Amino acid sequence: MKSVPMRTCVVSKEKLPKKELIRIVVNDNQVIVDETGKVNGHGCYLKKDKDVILTAKSKKILNRVLETEVDDSVFEKLLSLVD
Repeated sequence: MKSVPMRTCVVSKEKLPKKELIRIVVNDNQVIVDETGKVNGHGCYLKKDKDVILTAKSKKILNRVLETEVDDSVFEKLLSLVD
């Protein structure tokens, strides 16, 4: 039996199956929402939860983790995926 890939949400610190998370990646100094999970670059995971995404935005957690300025449009895209 194949094991389920687990990843940690950078906001809630929960270990969850990869399918329950959204990957955000810095690629060529651009922050993108990686819906395929296959984009090259430095990435992190967020739980597919509106509160988690809003917390990441308000506390600027992604800015720290990804070491770059994360644009509001990235958060809009994330929120559109969980609604």
